[in-house]
Amino acid sequence: MTVLRSLLDEALEAWAYARAGVIDELRAFPDKTLGFRPADEARTAAEVVRHIIESNLMMSGELSRANGDFQRKSFEGFLQEYGRGIAAHRTKKQLLEALRRTHREGDAKIRHAGELHMLQLIRRFDGEMGTRLAWMHHGIAHEEYHRGQLATYARLTGRVPALTKRITGG
Repeated sequence: MTVLRSLLDEALEAWAYARAGVIDELRAFPDKTLGFRPADEARTAAEVVRHIIESNLMMSGELSRANGDFQRKSFEGFLQEYGRGIAAHRTKKQLLEALRRTHREGDAKIRHAGELHMLQLIRRFDGEMGTRLAWMHHGIAHEEYHRGQLATYARLTGRVPALTKRITGG
């Protein structure tokens, strides 16, 4: 049994759970369906995964910075700063490796910053101030939102989502 000693430990555990869920959903995708797009304006499955990776690189990077500020740059500017090289990941193997690696690196950055740092204020995208820890929970919710998209994509391509399989024992 894991002993959670702090609010930061709890948040990092929640992020690990969310990331494991994304990995499980992606593992069930055949490479040939990574290009599936449910509508013309929607992201492909691979684009959803790359977006998750880039967004959480930005989250862990900005939250762990001493002078972090989500209005410091445009969203595109943050993606250029934090998401270098992610767009080149095309195969399921590359995406899975990037999901695992970037989570490990982000977890280490946030742990190094520490709980007291994460309880300090940061300017959010909407210009309001909030604790870094609360904004980390926003990032986790964002990842879970996109996990749900991947589950929907699984259904639309005739597969059962990974979480459904786990719950039903399938």
